[in-house]
Amino acid sequence: MRCLLLGALALALLVAAGPLRAQPVRIDETTIGGPRSGRPVELYLPQTVPHAAIVVLHGCDGVGPHYREWADRLAGWGYAALLIDSFNPRGFVEVCNRGRLVPPELQAADAFAGAAYLRTRPDLHIQRVGVIGFSHGGWAVLKAVLAGVARPATVPPFDAAVAYYPGCDPPASPLETDTLILIGSADDWTPAGRCERWRSLVAANGHAVQMIIYPGAVHAFDGRSAPHIYYGHHVGQDPVARDGTIAQTQAFFAARLGS
Repeated sequence: MRCLLLGALALALLVAAGPLRAQPVRIDETTIGGPRSGRPVELYLPQTVPHAAIVVLHGCDGVGPHYREWADRLAGWGYAALLIDSFNPRGFVEVCNRGRLVPPELQAADAFAGAAYLRTRPDLHIQRVGVIGFSHGGWAVLKAVLAGVARPATVPPFDAAVAYYPGCDPPASPLETDTLILIGSADDWTPAGRCERWRSLVAANGHAVQMIIYPGAVHAFDGRSAPHIYYGHHVGQDPVARDGTIAQTQAFFAARLGS
């Protein structure tokens, strides 16, 4: 209940600051650019016409090389990858340790807006859409996969979801998307124990919910940076966790979206 009240307060503050801040990011030909274009939305396409797509949600540090590398990787696997900037269009560069400035429910709404756009592109032939998020974006993923929390009635649920080291609030409703959580046992920013609780409490509702905890790995273990302190937390690459989660992610999406 406390988390829901905080989310409602954050949304109210966004509305007070400007009505457009509390709406999903605008996604159309005026806001979309190609890879590394710096546009609010970047579209990464595979070499062949894709029949599935994946929406990419960044962490608290905003869009940067790490998330663009992931979009490239997803395109290399044969998916259209849509990387959405949830911060700059709302006047923020980053929200680290201030995550409620852009609530995860609002970033989840951006993800659904992206999925709706992808399904309207006649040149892409999109039949299935997945979502992947990291840290703050993973937190948003765990909102997007719950029935009735963030999805507009006219937009279908995601077909698959992967959350890397997400924030894990107690789930408020049943699951409506197969979900994979990937996290490190030594994460001191988004502790694995909270995500274990999320997994134990969520009503699966016939959907798969998987969680893999990598021993000794800290936050952002799939990045390129060496272990260091960032905003008071341990972050940095763990090669075993990085390689393992990339393989797990590819297999999870292939089973549900095709490849």
